[in-house]
Amino acid sequence: MSSTSHSATRSRPAVATWLIAIGHGLSQIFFQSNVVTAVLMLAAFAVADLQMAALVLVGCIAGTLAGRLLGAKTGDVVAGLQGFCGTLVGAATFALLGGQPASYLAALVGGALCAPVTWLVVMLFTRTPLKVYALPATTAPFCLVATGILLATVPLQVASAPLTTADSEVAAFFRSLFTNVSQVVLIDNFWSGGLILLGLFIASWKVGLAAILGSVVGSLGALTIGESLTETGNGLAGYSGVLTAIALSVTFLASSAISWTLALVGTIITMFVTLLMHELDAATYTWPYILTTWVLLIIAHYLPGAKRAA
Repeated sequence: MSSTSHSATRSRPAVATWLIAIGHGLSQIFFQSNVVTAVLMLAAFAVADLQMAALVLVGCIAGTLAGRLLGAKTGDVVAGLQGFCGTLVGAATFALLGGQPASYLAALVGGALCAPVTWLVVMLFTRTPLKVYALPATTAPFCLVATGILLATVPLQVASAPLTTADSEVAAFFRSLFTNVSQVVLIDNFWSGGLILLGLFIASWKVGLAAILGSVVGSLGALTIGESLTETGNGLAGYSGVLTAIALSVTFLASSAISWTLALVGTIITMFVTLLMHELDAATYTWPYILTTWVLLIIAHYLPGAKRAA
């Protein structure tokens, strides 16, 4: 065998590993390391807009490479833990700037910045008295970087697409069951939500069930407390609850009656935090999920029956 062919043989596993890491960078937005889920998520982005799909890949690749360069463990990189915040930055960049050339630079730089920001958040939770609670950085790095892009690109920002208007609470509710899922990744598309939800059930039926729980409770609560039909129907009122439900029921806590109860309570709290942030006209992103989950994980630390997931 020639030296060239030998090098090519050795490179194939490395290439495959990086492709898996990038795929997992998509699925880890919903806490999953599953290539099929990742493919369905990429399809969901493409259904919404092909340029959006391209930008999330740019952000994911940038975050994954930057995380590895900063010394992230190989296992964490392959699991997608260095790529999912960059993926969300790519989606947020498209939502702010559309598909103009500057969007690709913003997604590249923003995705890469997620790596050092993640490192800082991890240091906060592991090198301070907070370490006893083992809090996850989760999507906080994305929120911080995306807010920076939001503030830095005002002259380049484009108008948002008009929202679909629901003509009844029933129509808004049933549409929101899927758009709550798609809005986690800043997509306002019923079919994209369906693709993502299918991917979650393929990864784990418990994850899919938790997503539905978060979506249903989030939407019912939003309608009850007076969120508009338009915001509810387009998933803007309930998407953070989807993440909260998955995070507390089966991801950061071992699945049990207590974890699912906390997931239900957390989804309701997330709904109120979302409403408050909307009233303040703040850049919401996934902050309602993050803040609620951190608080309830601290509370769970003191509950004898609540065990952290392995």
